[in-house]
Formats: sequence, C-alpha cells, structure tokens
Amino acid sequence: MSNRTNDLPKLSGIRNLIREMRYHEFSRQSIGIILVSVFCFETSSNSIIPYASNFAISLILLGLATRMYASGFVLKNKELSTTGPYAFVRHPLYSGNIMILIGLCLINGFFWSFVTAFIFLWFYYPTAIEYEDRKLKSLFPDTWEEWASMTPALMPKMDLNGKIFSRLDLRSWSLKKSLVANYEPVIVVYVLVWVFIVLQR
Repeated sequence: MSNRTNDLPKLSGIRNLIREMRYHEFSRQSIGIILVSVFCFETSSNSIIPYASNFAISLILLGLATRMYASGFVLKNKELSTTGPYAFVRHPLYSGNIMILIGLCLINGFFWSFVTAFIFLWFYYPTAIEYEDRKLKSLFPDTWEEWASMTPALMPKMDLNGKIFSRLDLRSWSLKKSLVANYEPVIVVYVLVWVFIVLQR
C-alpha cells in the first residue's frame, strides 16, 4: 500500500490493485509524458481534424502558460498557495494539463486520441485531486477549509466584480519556484519541441 492510500478504507484483491494504480503518481506522470509524444508522433494529414488548427495550438499554449504561471506560486508541501492562479482554482497545474491534452488530441486528430485522453483523465485525475486535497487539508488545517470552500478544483468561477486582474498577482510570481523547485520550464520545452516537430511536417 502506498502512502497515498494509507488513510483510505482497506481494500483487497483486484479493487485494491486498481486503486493503487490510480493513486500511483509516477505512472500518471510517465503516461502523461508518453501521451504527448504519441499524440504528436501519430499525427497525419488524413486525420479527422486538421492538426494545425489555430485553436489547438492556442489551447496548448494556454495550458503551458497556466502551468508556468501556477508553478511560480507553489512550494510543494511547505506552504499553502492561495494567490495567483490558486485564487481561481485549487489545482491549476491539472487545469493546464487538461488544456494541453485536449489541444494535443486536436493536433493528433484521430478519434482514438480523444478516447485515450478521456480514459487517462478519468482514471488518474479524480484520485490525484482527492489526494492533493486530503494532504493539503492535513498540512494546513487552519487555512485549507476556508480556501477550498471558495475555490473550485479545476474550473474557475465567473468573475463578475471586475477584480480579476488584481487577483492574478503577477508580481508575486517566482521564476526560482518555477525552475528550481518544480522544473516547469523543462516540461514546457518538451511539449513545445513536439508541437514544433508536428508543425514542420
């Protein structure tokens, strides 16, 4: 049993095996990285959706920007980030991943990529979100409840009071956190290289 499931009700047999797989962080991250290369490598001009659509590229860039933005605010397990992107959603890194994955599916253009992405997100993300919420609640019990009650998991609420730009808190973004603590630029470069390869075909 991994440390991510220690606090959950005990299971046995195949149910326990499946749950352990769903909570396995390295598998989720590794498969996500592999999907980037597979979706880009398997593109074809005969796919059901034109792979070079401006919308797909824009969605990928928005997802990467969201990840870069979020990674500059988070110091994992040491502080509860509630400003910047974390003032809008609790898991902006996952929100960025979803945008990137949808964009890559559009670039790939084949139906199987959408099915694969849906299964991947359904299998791994609910448990990843549950674990992150549970961990943060235990680490920061005095502040997590109030923040979580006002902040959605993945999809931000409509901001009707006109204060969205002040909530972005761009001045607090830290390149050191993004690069040194979270290695985010490496992920950005990896995705951009694959997208560039696709566009050169």
